[in-house]
Amino acid sequence: MPVTLPQLHDKFERGEPLVMVTAYDFPGARAAQAAGVDMVLVGDSGAEMVLGYPSTVAVSTEEMLMLTAAVRRGLQEPLLIADLPFGSYEASDDQAVMTAARFVREAGAQAVKLERGNATSVARAVAIVQAGIPVMGHVGLTPQSATALGGNRAQGRSAEAATRICREALALQDAGCFAIVLEAIPAAVTEELVSLLRVPTIGIGAGPAAAGQVLVFHDLLGLRDGTGARFVRRYANLGAEAVAALSNYAEDVRARRYPAAEHCYTIEPGELAEFRAALGNP
Repeated sequence: MPVTLPQLHDKFERGEPLVMVTAYDFPGARAAQAAGVDMVLVGDSGAEMVLGYPSTVAVSTEEMLMLTAAVRRGLQEPLLIADLPFGSYEASDDQAVMTAARFVREAGAQAVKLERGNATSVARAVAIVQAGIPVMGHVGLTPQSATALGGNRAQGRSAEAATRICREALALQDAGCFAIVLEAIPAAVTEELVSLLRVPTIGIGAGPAAAGQVLVFHDLLGLRDGTGARFVRRYANLGAEAVAALSNYAEDVRARRYPAAEHCYTIEPGELAEFRAALGNP
């Protein structure tokens, strides 16, 4: 049966860890589906992972809708959440609600996620929730505003910064968010936050105290260059395997080892003779 928000909250209340992963296409969605995760996030990290942009801020609403719709076609059970891209919700409550509604109506998302817990994002979260669309919050390192935060680095490492993140998380909870992502903050700060919040927290580089964890699909499968952030754990090295497979394929083609007889279709000798005769080649 499809995962619902009440089911997620029940798991949270029972202390069962929640599993979330990103996906950006049909094959990724099918893999997440088969693995039995609780939630799939179509993150704006797809801008970098699959579209080749230098940062998340470049991805458009239309592109995110396309990615979300592709994931939707590959999912049955996990809850599908879509990131609202940069510039698609900040201007006004009306803009935020219209964008969120498009992800639900056109792409099949069941919830949306927005970044930051400042006054603007909190107001937009309230408007979207009041429109009947579930919202997931996101505090700590928020990639859409990484430039203002000094780059993609850990947040909340001073008392002042940790207090700000706490205020933002509580504000998003009060706005009606059903869960909050905590990204790249000290594990000890997460421990304090989870003791204050009544909604599930989903950690990414935030330590083990969060109610659940999320990793980027390409990070955990080794499908991107480099080692990634400190919190990334690679569970496979599919990138290297893909390069090796493609190299072997190229070598076989150049050596005329592929395709071999077993890869070819056949035609009955009589049909072949008739065909050759029609071509004037008896």
